[in-house]
Amino acid sequence: MIRASIRMPFLFLNSSSNFRVQIKPNLKMKNLIKGVSLCTLGLLTYCTQPQKEQTEEAPTTNPMEAKLAAYKSVKLTTDLSQLSESEKQMIPKLIEAAKIMDELFWYEAYGQKDSLLSTLEDEATRKFTQINYGPWDRLQNNEPFIAGVGPKPAGANFYPADMTKEEFEAADLEDKKSLYTFLRRDENGDLMTVPYRTMFAEEVAAASALLLECADIAEDEGLKNYLKLRAEALLTDEYQPSDMAWMDMKSNGIDVVIGPIENYEDALYNYKAAHEAYVLVKDKSWSERLSKYAAFLPELQRGLPVAAAYKAEKPGSDADLNAYDVVYYAGDCNAGSKTIAINLPNDEEVQLAKGSRRLQLKNAMQAKFDEILVPISEILITPEQRQHITFDAFFGNTMFHEVAHGLGIKKTINGKGTVRDALKEHSSALEEGKADVLGMYMITQLHKKGEIDGDIKDYYTTFMAGIFRSVRFGAASAHGKANMIRFNFFQQLGAFQKQEDGTYAVDYNKMEEAMNALSEKILTLQGDGDYEGVDLLVKEMGLIGPELRADLLKLEAIPVDIVFEQGVEVLGLN
Repeated sequence: MIRASIRMPFLFLNSSSNFRVQIKPNLKMKNLIKGVSLCTLGLLTYCTQPQKEQTEEAPTTNPMEAKLAAYKSVKLTTDLSQLSESEKQMIPKLIEAAKIMDELFWYEAYGQKDSLLSTLEDEATRKFTQINYGPWDRLQNNEPFIAGVGPKPAGANFYPADMTKEEFEAADLEDKKSLYTFLRRDENGDLMTVPYRTMFAEEVAAASALLLECADIAEDEGLKNYLKLRAEALLTDEYQPSDMAWMDMKSNGIDVVIGPIENYEDALYNYKAAHEAYVLVKDKSWSERLSKYAAFLPELQRGLPVAAAYKAEKPGSDADLNAYDVVYYAGDCNAGSKTIAINLPNDEEVQLAKGSRRLQLKNAMQAKFDEILVPISEILITPEQRQHITFDAFFGNTMFHEVAHGLGIKKTINGKGTVRDALKEHSSALEEGKADVLGMYMITQLHKKGEIDGDIKDYYTTFMAGIFRSVRFGAASAHGKANMIRFNFFQQLGAFQKQEDGTYAVDYNKMEEAMNALSEKILTLQGDGDYEGVDLLVKEMGLIGPELRADLLKLEAIPVDIVFEQGVEVLGLN
């Protein structure tokens, strides 16, 4: 049995200097490195030991079936008639590249996928494990759902399971905080780094080749250039040139977001990026409707409800907003709750130079609105305000959440470096909280200027219903903590009240006041790089209270999220 503490002679340190000699692992050595799995501290013991015979009568229902019922199955399709023949040829290749990202994320989130799935005979358990990319329920604060499995390591599989924070901080490794390195142990038991391009050499080579094949047949020059640079980035772990090219791409009909991108899976430090992929088809008519809003970013930045020092940065003016139908999810974005909007790139230098692109995943968003948000509002929103639950408001709230990532502050004002580095594992939760409230701030300001149609009550009421939808994802993730901080903060300031019938009513005036107050608090914490202050905020307000937990029980019959039927067969491209 391979143990988590196995030590490989991969990197030798010269103790008299910082000089490091890297030795390329042979295939056997590489397989040993990649074979280290998070299950070794619990699941392998459970799986390899004889299990006690069942003496009690088996239950008549499978509890895993109830867990699966939390997900509504949705087909990912779109109108392909708008695409050229070359674009249609590219989609199957992009899906194949996405499937490779899926396998890489399995390793990052858990370890060896097959070592887990091969032990599961029950089909429902296998399916639920695949949804969660491991034996921990992502919608239930990562609680294990397979007997014998311990808690999910905060650092997932990015770090040795026995590594302490003190050991990490003391390690003299230049690239230990890199987005694109694993921490492993050398033959002496000391920490070493393994670049993604080395750990996944065969896999990224295959994905890179597929992107180059697509580049060869791409008609759009911007897309062609991006695909070439992204193919190179997978081999080098140098992603900034391809991020710049992605921002320059304007007239493409299809798109692919692929590679190690978000750092939510690393709950230990938020340093390590996890692999994922989206294959996308642009909705050009909706995109045209959204294009005007990016121009307002500098003005909205100046008007943020916070002291001048915390809004001195200038957001990039080359940002754009687009609507897409997503036809394939893979990896990080497909784990547990599904993403319905994207704000990228995450590179602060790219954001300052060119802004960011906000992609609204319209078909996935519509599915969540119809199957989840509307049923929730019929239970928890007071009847007099249900008329204000609209898809346009849901779309707008989601879109401006992503736009709001571009506002605020990226670097601390007191020399503590980037906000991400200063706030460590809390950085993602606070950033998501910032985007929530600044998104509503943007909607409010643009509505006052007459740039957004509809009743502002639609946006506020739909926002309130959206909190209930998102809170059901649990409080373990960055988004979950942000949801709870917002809910508890707004409740304290009276932005909504619980009625005698158990429903909630929005106080529209106090909603704006609470929005501004929380915006100021979050932006100040970020600008100060106040780790202790954020830690206290998360501990005090990042939890689901008993009253809300009881209210959420009323929603048990409503799906919590969606799961996809997707691929070339669903699209009719096979």
